Amino acid sequence: MPGSRIGRPPVQRAVRRPAAASRTRRDNPVRRLHTRLRKAWDRPLTAYYLIFGGSLLITVLGLVMVYSASQITALQMSLPGSFFFRKQFLAASIGAALLLLASRMPVKLHRGLAYPILAGAVFMMALVQVPGIGMSVNGNQNWISLGGSFQIQPSEFGKLALVLWSADLLARKQEKNLLAQWKHMLVPLVPVAFMLLGLIMLGGDMGTAIILTAILFGLLWLAGAPTRLFVGVLSIAATLGVILIKTSPNRMARLQCIGATDPGPGDACWQAVHGIYALASGGIFGSGLGASVEKWGQLPEAHTDFIFAVTGEELGLAGTLSVLALFAALGYAGIRVAGRTEDPFVRYAAGGVTTWITAQAVINIGAVLGLLPIAGVPLPLFSYGGSALLPTMFAIGLLIAFARDEPAARAALAMRHPRFGRKRGTGGSAFVRSPRRWNTMRRRASAARSSGER
Repeated sequence: MPGSRIGRPPVQRAVRRPAAASRTRRDNPVRRLHTRLRKAWDRPLTAYYLIFGGSLLITVLGLVMVYSASQITALQMSLPGSFFFRKQFLAASIGAALLLLASRMPVKLHRGLAYPILAGAVFMMALVQVPGIGMSVNGNQNWISLGGSFQIQPSEFGKLALVLWSADLLARKQEKNLLAQWKHMLVPLVPVAFMLLGLIMLGGDMGTAIILTAILFGLLWLAGAPTRLFVGVLSIAATLGVILIKTSPNRMARLQCIGATDPGPGDACWQAVHGIYALASGGIFGSGLGASVEKWGQLPEAHTDFIFAVTGEELGLAGTLSVLALFAALGYAGIRVAGRTEDPFVRYAAGGVTTWITAQAVINIGAVLGLLPIAGVPLPLFSYGGSALLPTMFAIGLLIAFARDEPAARAALAMRHPRFGRKRGTGGSAFVRSPRRWNTMRRRASAARSSGER
């Protein structure tokens, strides 16, 4: 053998894997789809697209459903059928401007607005209790009349104020390594939050108070509060909640309507039961847009708190699952922004906004499904109400600004080139020379023509 003559061992061929097995593994469509989805989720601009696209779709679909669900209510009040839709569209237009403004503002400016927004929210929430200025809607003294049919609910802006101010406070304390001490973690965060809760509860709006409590606990969890401290604050909040529920017959009646299938004596559970009826009659694909039966006076607050029930009746299970998927994507993107940043203010603000929107959506949808008591909170970006829409869209603009501010996202946006017009770095010239390859191809095409060709 040649190998034995030169003193070398014979060459051993590598064992080849079966081609069929490797081809099957490579051509597996499920594996390819999983790989593509994982790569898509890991892209730098995924959170940016999810926040912007998800919020846009929720708002547009909400406008459509507000128009469909509010027509009968408007006609019963001797108003034009598009009355509530026009007001919601105006609020959405103003909210879109606020969203774009917030998305373009630097983080330092957001931090600078924390204290002015908090002071303005506290001032307006105090004005609600002044006789002649504040007004009562559905038994809650939480509104200020702006003249005509326009009102504002200052407690909705209190959510945004609590998120921004708390994020700035916790970020400054973290920079000074003070959050390891429980007194610096609680003071003045918890007293200010309880002050806002007290102003809200003076008007009787426990639903908004629950959302503020959820924001507070979300911020404490992000700040790394120890379990004993977290449980202590939660115990105090739960005790106060039980007292407020026990002392109010209306809240006790709402609590008893969880899972109800019959209106009960005195139709105490009328709204909860008819919300279930609307969802049940929708089926898989619904009865069609505008074809709801429950909105014809049977379902109270069809265009506000129970718009999700009308969506289920008209768009069916497919429509409701689409809404849930959009909120899930929005929540995932917010968590991703909060988890990937190195800026403590961005982490606390993004986590607070995500807690706010997610908790409010869960409470609203849970009440419509009969799993939670009716708290009277709107579905974010979806239900009718300009007071709730404006601060929520500004908060979405915050998330977009934070998603754009990630280092990887900034690099990805900087590498983009406009499809039309000037290229970046051209010094403002209106035209850019075409690539040399295109000129070469044009010369070759001209040379290939005959002398008499035109």
